[in-house]
Amino acid sequence: MDTKRIALAIMDAALNAADPYMAVRRNLGFVNGKLAVSGEEFEVSGRIYLLAFGKAACAMAGAAVDVLGEKLEEGIIVTKYGYAGNCPQKPNLRVIEAGHPTPDENSLLGAKLGVELAEKVGPDDILLVLISGGGSALFLLPEEGISLEDKIKTNELLLKSGAKIYEINTVRKHISAVKGGKLAKRVRGTVISLILSDVVGDHLETIASGPTVKDPTTFQDAYRILKLYNVWEKLPESVRRHIDRGLNGEAEETLKEDLPNVHNFVVGSGTMACDAAKKKAEEFGFNAAVLTTTLEGEAREIALAIGSIVQEIARYDRPVPKPAVLIAGGEWTVTIEGKAGLGGPNQEFALSIARKIAGLNAVVLAVDTDGTDGPTDAAGGIVDGRTLEKLEKAGIDVEEALKRHDAYHALERAGALLKTGPTGTNVNSLVVAVVPRNSGEG
Repeated sequence: MDTKRIALAIMDAALNAADPYMAVRRNLGFVNGKLAVSGEEFEVSGRIYLLAFGKAACAMAGAAVDVLGEKLEEGIIVTKYGYAGNCPQKPNLRVIEAGHPTPDENSLLGAKLGVELAEKVGPDDILLVLISGGGSALFLLPEEGISLEDKIKTNELLLKSGAKIYEINTVRKHISAVKGGKLAKRVRGTVISLILSDVVGDHLETIASGPTVKDPTTFQDAYRILKLYNVWEKLPESVRRHIDRGLNGEAEETLKEDLPNVHNFVVGSGTMACDAAKKKAEEFGFNAAVLTTTLEGEAREIALAIGSIVQEIARYDRPVPKPAVLIAGGEWTVTIEGKAGLGGPNQEFALSIARKIAGLNAVVLAVDTDGTDGPTDAAGGIVDGRTLEKLEKAGIDVEEALKRHDAYHALERAGALLKTGPTGTNVNSLVVAVVPRNSGEG
C-alpha cells in the first residue's frame, strides 16, 4: 500500500471511531427497566422525548430510536442540509434540515419546535437531548428583539474575525434564548444529554454553545471578545443593545448553577478519533505519536510548525524514528480581512504545509471530520513532497493563494483536494502525517 493510501486508511479509522451511532449505542440502554446512561441509571415512570441537533443528529437519533423503541413518545431532529439521509423514519419524529455554518429560517424553526417539545416534558418525563457539532448554527433562537438577519450578520462577522470557537460561542450564548443552559431551564422533567464533542478540550459549555450546561462566561466576556476582534462597531444595533442591557444587569444571564434534573455525558470526541488513528498506524507497522488533541491557532502558521516536525523525522529520525506517523487533533482558524477566495481551515493548512514538506518523501492530510471544510464540497487537503512543484508548474503562486485564502482552487489544480462527502460525525479537525522508511516507500 502506498503512503497516500496509508494516510487515508488511518483517517478512515479515526472517523470510524467517532461514529455517532456507535457512540450512542455504547452509552445508552435499559437495565432492569431503568434507562442506563454511561453507567448511571434513571427511572422511567413517564414518557421519553427526543431532541437531536447538530451535524451528527441523524445517526445519534437512529441509535436512540433503536434503543428506546416504543418507549419513545415524540422527537425533533435538526441537522445540516444534505445530512438527513440516515435519519430514522418514524411518524412520531420530525426531521428538519437547516443552514450551517450560516443559520437560516429552518434553524429558527428547529429551535422553536425544540423549545415547544422541551416545554411538553412533565415532571415524571425524560427529555433525551443528542448534541453534536454545528448545533450553534442549526439550533438557533435569538433573544427577543434580535432578528434572524441580525443573528446571521453577527455570526458571519465572528466566523471571519479569527476568534476561537469558544470565543464565538461566548457571544452566541449571550444573544440566544436556548444556548448557555437556557434550554435546560425550560424543562420540568429529567434532562439527559449525550454529547459528541467537536471542541478542543471537550468543554461542555462550548459544544453547540452548551444548551443544557451551566455557563461560566458573562456578558462582560462577550463584550470583551467583540472589542478584541474589532467586531463590536460592526454589529447590528439590536445585538449591541441586548449586550448593553446585559452589561447593565437588565437582560438574563446564562445558566450559572448545576440543575439537579440535568445530566450531561460526553460519548465521543476528537481524542477517541486520534487514539484510533494511532492504533491503525501501528497496525501498518509505523511508529505513531499523537502530538496533541488540543491544537489551535492560525491554520497556515500551525501547518508550518507541524511541517517542521515532519522535516525533522525525515532527515534526522527524531522525535519519532521512521517509519513514522504523526497525528494531531484540534480546531484551527483562518482570519479573513477583505475579499477572500474559496477554501477552509484544513485546505489552508494543507496548502501551507506543502511548502514545508517540499522535496520530502512524506504525505500530510488535514481534514474536517464532518466532511465539510469551510463553505466548500471538500473536507480538506492531502499533499506530499511533490505538491509544491505541481502547483508551480500549474502557474499557481502559493504565497498569493494563501494571502487571498484561495486554497481550494490551488489544491484543485494539484489534485490535492480531499473529498469525503458528509461523514455523519463531527469531532474537530484531524491531521495525519506519514513519513515512510525510505524513498522506495513514497
